[in-house]
Amino acid sequence: MKTDNKHSWKGVLLIDEPMAKHTSWRVGGPADYFYQPADVEDLAIFLRESDPELPLTWLGLGSNLLVLDGGIRGIVIHMLNGMNNISLVDDTLVRVEVGIPSARVARFCANNNLGGAEFLAGIPGLFGGALTMNAGAFGDETWQIVDSLEMINRAGIRTQRPVDDFSVDYRSVHGPENEWFIAANIRLEPGSSAESKSRVRDLLQKRNQSQPVGSANAGSVFKNPPGDFAARLIESCGLKGSRSGNAVVSGKHANFIINTGGCSASDIESLIKHVQEVVAEKTGVELQTEVHIIGEAVND
Repeated sequence: MKTDNKHSWKGVLLIDEPMAKHTSWRVGGPADYFYQPADVEDLAIFLRESDPELPLTWLGLGSNLLVLDGGIRGIVIHMLNGMNNISLVDDTLVRVEVGIPSARVARFCANNNLGGAEFLAGIPGLFGGALTMNAGAFGDETWQIVDSLEMINRAGIRTQRPVDDFSVDYRSVHGPENEWFIAANIRLEPGSSAESKSRVRDLLQKRNQSQPVGSANAGSVFKNPPGDFAARLIESCGLKGSRSGNAVVSGKHANFIINTGGCSASDIESLIKHVQEVVAEKTGVELQTEVHIIGEAVND
């Protein structure tokens, strides 16, 4: 990696950046390199000039993510500030860059008399993360409104792709290898701004009443198994309030794990495994994680 002034990119490159500063669980060891692009064009330049052998990890708000205590090798691309444009393409088509919070997308669409994106207000994190995992809330999912995608590869080359180039399932998206989302066009329905804003308010109120908003958490930890809810299974096993170090299963919503302060990633990982083991033993259901666990453990 070139860290001197002999480069063309304009963004910010940090070395050994603690990931605990950039994840909603507030845990995680250092990233070897942490790059914050100035915009999409700057990202393309950085990718062309960076070492192609270094692995890439893409980061938004750091929700739905557990970074282990040993940190991340290679380069972390932080999308929060450099790719946050949103605009109308036509009357019902909206172009959304990956660095925009999902809730802001919901508000933009409501303000422009477009319906169908209100559920995005209930998804924590950036739109890029919602795209990557087909995030959902209140019965709707991100990819049901996706019309086309803009991608970038390791050489900084940008391409347009149709939805048919991707395999999309529940909390799962698979597409061309070594390409990453930089924007998407979403297709919505003509609607009423007042009605959309009212629905956004109702959904946010429902979320605030049922989830531990304001605490250090990463959203839903486990995927819902077919025909059931992870939270119901966890609660039925008496696991609310279970603890590993300073990680605790939320008493408000059993599918959330809270960092009560001074927590390590290993605390959270141990609690995840404990919940899985108890639920499997008592119900026969093997819960799968919805949060992505990345990086290296300290003893690796």
